[in-house]
Amino acid sequence: MFELRSNRAYRDCEGATRREFMKVGTLGLGAMTLPGLLAARAAAAAEGKQVKDTSVVWLWLGGGPTHVETFDPKMSAPVEYRSVTGEVETNVTGLTLGGTLPKIAAVADKMAFVRSFAHTNSGHGGGTHFVMTGYDNRMIDNGGLPTRPSIGSIVSRVRGPNHLQTGMPTYVRLGGIGADGPAFLGTAFAPFDPNGQARRNMSLAVPEDRLDDRKALLADLDRLRDAADNQGLIDGLTKFEQQAFNLVLGSAPKAFDTKDESQKTIDAYGKGLGEQLLRARRLCEAGCGFVTVSYGGWDMHGNIKQAMTQRSPQLDQAVAAFVADCYDRGLSDKVLLVITGEFGRTPKVNRNAGRDHWAPLSTLALSGGGLKMGGAVGESAPKVDVPRSKPIRPQDLMATVFHVLGLDPKMQIVNPAGRPVYMIEDGKPMEELI
Repeated sequence: MFELRSNRAYRDCEGATRREFMKVGTLGLGAMTLPGLLAARAAAAAEGKQVKDTSVVWLWLGGGPTHVETFDPKMSAPVEYRSVTGEVETNVTGLTLGGTLPKIAAVADKMAFVRSFAHTNSGHGGGTHFVMTGYDNRMIDNGGLPTRPSIGSIVSRVRGPNHLQTGMPTYVRLGGIGADGPAFLGTAFAPFDPNGQARRNMSLAVPEDRLDDRKALLADLDRLRDAADNQGLIDGLTKFEQQAFNLVLGSAPKAFDTKDESQKTIDAYGKGLGEQLLRARRLCEAGCGFVTVSYGGWDMHGNIKQAMTQRSPQLDQAVAAFVADCYDRGLSDKVLLVITGEFGRTPKVNRNAGRDHWAPLSTLALSGGGLKMGGAVGESAPKVDVPRSKPIRPQDLMATVFHVLGLDPKMQIVNPAGRPVYMIEDGKPMEELI
């Protein structure tokens, strides 16, 4: 931690060495120093890569959420297939959702519920890798490692690991998800984890009896800059080192703390998942490009009705609050919310009154991002087992996210073998949303 000394110490140059002054440059954001991350961001911009002012909040429902009891209740199906929690009408004519999601139903006009999302891997690890990266990996569930970078790490690679103006990490993890890392892109593009030392290092330790507020802190820096014995110290810092100081002294660290929010807003989001989604919204406002939020507990092999009754309330309240909040704040064009998991659940209820793993029809909903909202995208078959309309694949989801973030869908990145590889090979943005 970098701790400012008294004014006399600065004037007398007692220990005010460059090494001590630059401790702020060793903030633990991944494998690089903060100035190094800022430099990487600038290098990406210098290469002419597009940096669009949009963000994604990726809400992961770990375990494989049921598509039937969430976003496609299919009450016209035989009783052993239809939603065991019934359905609830939304504010979109003719659209219903699972019976435990009444608050999300009230903001359905600001969302899109994809009822034809599908892939081919019904393993927890394999399905997660498929959805998070756009590529299947059959070895993941047998101890294999991720072979492709996650979407968040690709965003970090293209935009640079930190926002050029605010220093905010481009990719932040609020709860880990399998296959959410950089794979062959390298650790510099891994998600920033605010739960570790890196987050604590973003705050200066300033004794209250020496500096009362930020104004006094800045005044001390000015005095240091003017001190005769220290002439050239700050001027000699690289622009990225100066940006590192701007980050620590600026507003970016505050984005991780929700204490400045009104009690009304805090109550609207609720506890647990709500607190994470509120934090995610603040991070996006401060320049973060991709935030993952994990809310597990959806592997419901038995008594799915009771499990949904227990697990849904936080999801229902938090998502509805996030969607309404983003629209109220004018963020609906800037922030895209993606709600998904590794797969859906078997269309037919099993003998334990639950549902098992099922990738051929999976769970997906979106909100915002400047896309067209207000209904269902695609259609499931009569027994809600496969898409009836053209399937939406993981790479189609990936291409849609790229569209929102302004990333080139034809981009290639060199892999460890020295060969350029496409991040998306055959995916297309969902045309109903564009």
